[in-house]
Amino acid sequence: MKQRNQQICNYFKKKGKCVPSKHNDLKKTGRREEAPAYAQASCSPKTHIMFLKTHKSASSTILNILYRFGEANGLVLALPRRPSFQLGYPKFFSAKQVAGFPTKWNQYNIMCNHLRFYLPEVKKVMPEETFYFSIVRNPTTLMESSFTYYKHSAPAFYKASSLTEFVKDPWVYYNNAANNHYARNLLSFDFGFDNNANYSEKYMASIISTIETQFNLILVTEYFDESIILLKEALCWELDDVVFFKLNIRSNATKEHLSQETIEEIKDWNAVDWNLYLHFNKTFWQKIDETIGRKRMQQEVDKLRQKQTELMKTCLEHGGAVDASKIKDKALKPFQFGKARILGYNLNPDLDHTITVKCQRLVIPELQYTKLLYDKQYS
Repeated sequence: MKQRNQQICNYFKKKGKCVPSKHNDLKKTGRREEAPAYAQASCSPKTHIMFLKTHKSASSTILNILYRFGEANGLVLALPRRPSFQLGYPKFFSAKQVAGFPTKWNQYNIMCNHLRFYLPEVKKVMPEETFYFSIVRNPTTLMESSFTYYKHSAPAFYKASSLTEFVKDPWVYYNNAANNHYARNLLSFDFGFDNNANYSEKYMASIISTIETQFNLILVTEYFDESIILLKEALCWELDDVVFFKLNIRSNATKEHLSQETIEEIKDWNAVDWNLYLHFNKTFWQKIDETIGRKRMQQEVDKLRQKQTELMKTCLEHGGAVDASKIKDKALKPFQFGKARILGYNLNPDLDHTITVKCQRLVIPELQYTKLLYDKQYS
C-alpha cells in the first residue's frame, strides 16, 4: 500500500507536495521545456478553451481532461443549466443555455459540453482569445456506434434489425423526424451544418473553409494518443495535464462487425461526413509535420503511454476497465444508454483518501463529474 501510494503521489506531486499539478502563474510568459515548435520564443498555457464535443468520437475522454485542468487551476466552466447535461443540444447553441450567464460570471474559461455549434452565440460566452478545437471520427465506425447507442431514440433506427440492414436501403427507414440526425452525417450536424445537404465539391469546400476559419485545431479519434499530444502542444500544457483513462467505452460484445460492402454503403450515405473526415485526417498529419514532427511525436506518445500504464497499475483494481455490472462504487458507474454496454473502472481499495480522490478524477463518468463541478462552482 505504501509503495502504491508513493507511486501515485510522485505522479501528482508539485514542489514536493502530493497535490494535483497546477500552473501557479498562468499569465507568466517564458519558454517551457516542452514548448511546441510553432510557439518559438515563448509559450504560455492557454486557459480560454472551447471544445466542440462531437458525438461518439472519444470526446468524453477529452472532456475529462478539460474538467480536470479546469478544476485543478480554479477555472470557470461554462456548464449547462440544470437539469440538462448538454448545452441545448440538438438545437443550435444559445448563450442562455449556460448556467449563470450573463450575470454570474464576467467571463468563462472552458466550454466543453455537447452543443450544436453556432459561433455568434458561443462568442457571447467565451473571450475573444479563446482556442477552439474539436475532433472527428471515421464515419463508418462512428455510425456503427451511433446505431447501437441511439437504437431506441433515433426513429430511423427503430425497425432496422442491424446497421447492415439499415444502410442497404436507408430511405426505407429514414426521414427528417426529430433525432434522426443521429442516423446521417452526425459530424456535420454537430458542427452546425445541414446533415441532409447533398454532397458536392462546392459545398464541401464551403463547409471545410468555414470550419478551418472557426477552429484552431481538429483532432482525429483514430489517432487519439497523437491527438492528445498535439493538443498538449497547442495549449502549452504539461504531459501530466493530459494523461487519461478512456471513458465511455463500449463492450466489444455490443459492436457489430461490418463487411466491406457495408462500410462503402455507410460512406455513401454519410458522404459529407466522409469527406470532412478525409480532409481533416490529412491536415492533422500536416499539422504534426509543421509543428512537433513525427519523431518527437512518437517520443511524446511513448511518454504518455508509459505514464498511463503506471497510473492504471496504481489506481485501478485489475488494471483496466470492467463491465458496469462489476463496478463496486455506484458513483463511478457510467450511464447506460440504448443497446450499448458502457464499461467503467474499480479503484484499488488500499489507497489513502487523498490518492483516491486523484484517481477518482481520472475515472469519474461525465454526468457525475459535471454535477460535482456544478455544485462546486455554484455553491
